[in-house]
Amino acid sequence: MCQATATSESRQPWPLCGHNVDGMNIRSTIYTMMDSPLGELLLIGRQDEAGGVVVSAVRFADSSAAVVQPGWSARPELFTEVVGQLSAYFRGERTEFEIRRDETAGTAFQREVWAAVDAIPYGTTISYGRLAARIGVEREQVRAVGAAIGANPLLIVRPCHRVVGADGSLTGYAGGLERKRQLLTAEGALQPQLI
Repeated sequence: MCQATATSESRQPWPLCGHNVDGMNIRSTIYTMMDSPLGELLLIGRQDEAGGVVVSAVRFADSSAAVVQPGWSARPELFTEVVGQLSAYFRGERTEFEIRRDETAGTAFQREVWAAVDAIPYGTTISYGRLAARIGVEREQVRAVGAAIGANPLLIVRPCHRVVGADGSLTGYAGGLERKRQLLTAEGALQPQLI
């Protein structure tokens, strides 16, 4: 039976049975898995005309949103550069990514918020309210900014982990707050916790 399933994290359906969603046909979807210090990652994308990859999602494999769908093709060889950049990031050797991304994903508002998230420098944090103000969103609409950040399909690559509560507290991260803490600590935005 063909259907689309929505996740609570993304609110966007994952296509099944060859349906076309946001211009990406399920039969052209490629993926690979990668080990990371934070757990296994599922990398999803499509092959471009030049034989490279356009990344549409980076998910933690233990997430309910990280499900390999029927019709997807495992193509680890196409993700070599992406895996290399993520590995260099985890080793502390890379602070920015040069990865081709699916720029058609999301609504116009989500893309505006994501562009602001992309601009958050490595090793820093910003509150949801300050990020909203930066893009001209009224204070009453900060929750909409938070929802757009929560719909970010490119965990780690698009650094939504750098957005924190108004008091600096760690709030809302699709990978879990412990992973958010680990990412920010590795970037030097948080001090390591002594146990």
